[in-house]
Amino acid sequence: MQVFIKDVGRSIELFFFLAVGFYLTLNMAGNFYGRYGIEFRGNIWVNWFGISYFLFVVYTAIMGSFIFKEAKFYNRFLTSKIFWLLFVCSIYIILVPFLKGENPF
Repeated sequence: MQVFIKDVGRSIELFFFLAVGFYLTLNMAGNFYGRYGIEFRGNIWVNWFGISYFLFVVYTAIMGSFIFKEAKFYNRFLTSKIFWLLFVCSIYIILVPFLKGENPF
């Protein structure tokens, strides 16, 4: 039963970051990109993934490195190559509109 409760808690964390990323994408990212003359149109769901995953990585790094150093859940993420590869992809998704001058997604 404890494993189930932990899994539910971890799932809630993931959905929390999806919700926060969705809010930031709809309410703040358009204004942020607009300040630099970048029109925020097209498939903004890619941007939603990038922002949500970026926030999740920052949270996981803080939790796994400082708060819950011995937790297997965070340590597995921090040692995963796919985790860091997706982090690089999320940074690319966030920064590519500045490099191209438009939202290419």
